[in-house]
Amino acid sequence: APVKAPVPSRAALIVAAALLAFGAVAAYWKWLLPAWEITFGLFALALLADLIAARTLPPRLELERFVPRSVPIGRWRDCIVRVHNRAPFAARCVVYDHHPAACEMEGLPFTLTVPANGFGQARYRIRPTERGDLTLAPAEARVTSAFGLWQIPTRVGPTQVLRSYPDFAKLADFALFATENRLSNIGVLRRRRRGSGLEFHQLREYREGDALRQIDWKATSRRGRLISREYEDERDQQIVFLIDCGRRMMARDATLSHFDEVLNSVLLLAYVALRQGDAAGLMTFADSEPRFVPPRKSRSTLNLFLNTLYDAQPTLRPPDYHAAAVELSRRLKRRSLVVVLSNLRDEDEETLFPALALLERKHLVLFANLRESALDRVRAEPVKDLEGALRYSAGAAYERDRAQATQRVQASGAMLMETLPDKLAVSLVNRYLDLKRSGRF
Repeated sequence: APVKAPVPSRAALIVAAALLAFGAVAAYWKWLLPAWEITFGLFALALLADLIAARTLPPRLELERFVPRSVPIGRWRDCIVRVHNRAPFAARCVVYDHHPAACEMEGLPFTLTVPANGFGQARYRIRPTERGDLTLAPAEARVTSAFGLWQIPTRVGPTQVLRSYPDFAKLADFALFATENRLSNIGVLRRRRRGSGLEFHQLREYREGDALRQIDWKATSRRGRLISREYEDERDQQIVFLIDCGRRMMARDATLSHFDEVLNSVLLLAYVALRQGDAAGLMTFADSEPRFVPPRKSRSTLNLFLNTLYDAQPTLRPPDYHAAAVELSRRLKRRSLVVVLSNLRDEDEETLFPALALLERKHLVLFANLRESALDRVRAEPVKDLEGALRYSAGAAYERDRAQATQRVQASGAMLMETLPDKLAVSLVNRYLDLKRSGRF
């Protein structure tokens, strides 16, 4: 059913503009007035007849929208729209799909000519810029009237809710590179291990470069040739992510916020850990409703992560590291690698160091500290005026305080890595694999 009053079409507006120009000329040359009056009358009659016909025979359109129910944030996905015409005459329409503000669109609006009792189809692209539930409202189709002088707005199609998740598409990219042994293309370093793992795997023939301590002398004497022991990384460990949802995570360097980069990185490292035979869990803090997923190593773990985090948003609260550490220690009974993902400030010391001391009694702690790329840009900009000098000085003071805070974290015994948000995922994977190969975890 029509939802708005009909609007004149572009063709009608062009004719009306031409008639106005004709009227201005006729006002100067009076002998043209009769012709103008006849032309204007015919145009007005055509407008009225076309409007009555459009009201008498309203459009009978239906719309189907084919779009993935789950869409990763920051990734383009196709949306197919099929418009069915239930009327015995063809319909030409312009379709405006009503997308949420948290989405970018390409290919809208589009024009279709739908045959009588048939359908037409078009495609556009959608890219979420925020996570959570995104509502696609019914579309608006502006159907051109029989004479082409009016457009009849009509609401068509259902209301659909999409879920915008953290970027799980990166997991498929990682799996593809891992399958093709091209992980170095995305920055993951594969260092050779020379018998330094923790668990014995198998015996094999000696290879050039094997350490002497790898040689199994009993097997060598039995077989009459050098035999080496081969080790593998210890399995059945636990990795738990402690995710800061405080106000600093709202910072945005590019398309995604720091918080979104953290969630994408958590998914990737959880995927890698599960492939390594470890269990993965998470806990959030500094948010309105803290979320907890106990460590588990089943195939459904990643889906549980996605469904737990997809609508999590950073808040205006400051992070309370000590309260988070107390809660995590209460829930976590087994030794784990605890990865704290946050953005450190010098004012955090009051709650941070008691938290690290508490966690390090039982767990291995890695603090992943996000660094704003804006700091690098400020340092690289030439100072040309007083405002630039003040900006540079403020940035230098901030970096000095931050460096002192990170040094104190390292002095406390915790491991610390500082990285730009868009480099966080690969940096975390490399550090995790290094810890596995070194035997510390």
